[in-house]
Amino acid sequence: MYEERASAVPGAVRWTHRPAPGDTPGLVLPDGCADLLWSGRELVVAGPDTRAHAGGPGGPWAGVRLPPGLAPAVLGVPAVHLRDRRVPLADVWGAARVRELTERVATAADPAAALDAVAASLVRRSPPPEPLVRHAARLLAQGLPVARVAADLGVGERRLHRTSLVAFGYGPKTLARVLRLQRALAASRAGQPAALVAAATGYADQQHLAREVRALTGTTLSRLRG
Repeated sequence: MYEERASAVPGAVRWTHRPAPGDTPGLVLPDGCADLLWSGRELVVAGPDTRAHAGGPGGPWAGVRLPPGLAPAVLGVPAVHLRDRRVPLADVWGAARVRELTERVATAADPAAALDAVAASLVRRSPPPEPLVRHAARLLAQGLPVARVAADLGVGERRLHRTSLVAFGYGPKTLARVLRLQRALAASRAGQPAALVAAATGYADQQHLAREVRALTGTTLSRLRG
């Protein structure tokens, strides 16, 4: 069973996944976010994805899904180095620094709540993402073209691309595609037919929507909706 709730980290989501016997791993879709995970044994960082992949084996799992652009400020690592990867936090920071955090989560009565508290503490002690990153994420989430985003921010497209690689793990065009996919999924799950989903979320037509969903997830919108 998968559950989400509000996180102590502003803009983040706290989640848990407790698979039932016989469950097969679900599909994890790209969303522009990075996650701090608890596998039951160790803390893991899940970088931003460019494509869907099967969820981790076993369980239960707990996670805090950090909004686009926040993880590099917290971890001190460019997001592009974590793209499409699952990395033990000890490999990022070193075992000594991670040992106390791991023990705190492992011995907690509610590991998911303890993980959320750890994430909130790390965010409070970290510098916030630069304003350019926050504004770029907001404008791209609104579906604005990359050229318009760069112009609104007063920077060139090359600088926006370099900043996006560090902050989001990929360039602004890829982030825009991923965020558009998420808007389309939300509209589809709210009951809108595919033609209206395409028109409302910035696709040229229903065929364009279908191609993009297949390219990013490997499946169809109707299956994802189900």
